[in-house]
This record gives sequence, structure tokens and C-alpha cells, in this order.
Amino acid sequence: MATRALMAELFQQWAEQHTPGATLQSVGGVEALRRLRAGEAFDVAILSSEAIRTLQRDGWVAPAGSVPLVESCMAMAVRIGAELPLVSTEAQLKDAVMAAGSIGYSTGPSGVALQQLFQRWGIEDAVKVKTVQAPPGVPVGSLVADGRVELGFQQYSELMHLEGLQVLKTLPPGTEVTTVFSAAINKDSPNSEAARRLLGFLCGPQTTAAMQRHGMAPCTNSQLDPGLLP
Repeated sequence: MATRALMAELFQQWAEQHTPGATLQSVGGVEALRRLRAGEAFDVAILSSEAIRTLQRDGWVAPAGSVPLVESCMAMAVRIGAELPLVSTEAQLKDAVMAAGSIGYSTGPSGVALQQLFQRWGIEDAVKVKTVQAPPGVPVGSLVADGRVELGFQQYSELMHLEGLQVLKTLPPGTEVTTVFSAAINKDSPNSEAARRLLGFLCGPQTTAAMQRHGMAPCTNSQLDPGLLP
């Protein structure tokens, strides 16, 4: 979901120039991984690097058949009109979490990282009763905007365009969560040459402006392995 708008824009550019009949399906990472592991046909998967490694372990993607594309940071949001907590330090962020009446988080990598942060702070049990996990495909920001949760954490790219929110993009030092999203080619894809061309396009400098416009940044090591070139 974090890369949905970005990939829709970039894929349209690429398909119009190279493969007009190609299609893009955008679903949440949990659902995408479930469908791919169940054997649904695909040529290229764009998921968190952790999910891509799962596909590699399961044999759907060759060990050297992936490339990191984009970095996405986790942000915090409150409803418009609410007071945005002062969280310039890790201690202040922990205090804000403890003071919040309810906390929303996602099923994706930012949600996993947030729970790990709570564990590190030793407050996992204390906040469990007030945490709300957004269903797959539902933005955490929508729960914040309509008042179902007081404090929300999710990828900045998923919060930045939602109405009714105040968003703090940068979390304090020691609590930053950055998710890397990678692209991988199905090792049995019948369209492997076109898939390689797509990865080459996504790794190119022409995608940087779009990534930044959608609240993300290109991976500094986003270079296509020569073995993946068509």
C-alpha cells in the first residue's frame, strides 16, 4: 500500500512506452504475499525487502533476482484540531504513546517495527489494550481522521495525502523506522525480458522525482545486477 500511488504513476509511464498490455495489481503487502505464496501468477513483485526475502526462501524468486528500489519512513499522525505532541526526543515519543487514549498501526512493516519499539521500551503489555490494528488495505490515517484512534503510525507516503490529519514526518533519533521496498522477478516468468526492462526503468534516475513527490527516496544502492539485464 505504501508504494501504491508511486508505482501506479511509474508503471503507467513504463507501460505506455514499452509494454502497453501490461497490468499492475495493487494490494496490501500481507495480501500480496499470501496470494503469491499460494501460486498466483506474476512477473514482477514489488514488496518490502523482508517479504521479497520470504519469496526467495520459498523458491518463487531467485536469490539474486531482486533489487532495492525505494525507502519509506514511518510517520506519526493526529486528527486535525488535536494537539500534535512534542516528540523531539525518544523519551517524549514514549510519553506521547503512553498518554494517548488509543494508537493505530498497520499490518505492514511499519506496524511490525512499531511493536518492536514498544517491546524495546518495555510497554508492550501496557499499551496492548489501546492499540488498534487497521485491517489490511485500510490506511491507519483514516482511523485517525474519523476519530477511531487518537495517535496513528504508518508510512509517511500513506499519510501525507489523507485529509483531516496533522502529520509529523520525522520521528526522533533512535526511533526512526525506514522500510525498503524491493522489486523481484518471478524465476519462472514467461515475460522475464520485459520484467528485466521494467526493473531497469524503476532503478533509473528518471524515477527519483516521482519517489520524492510521493514522500519516499530512492535507495542509494538501487542498481540493477548485470545478471538481471535483458
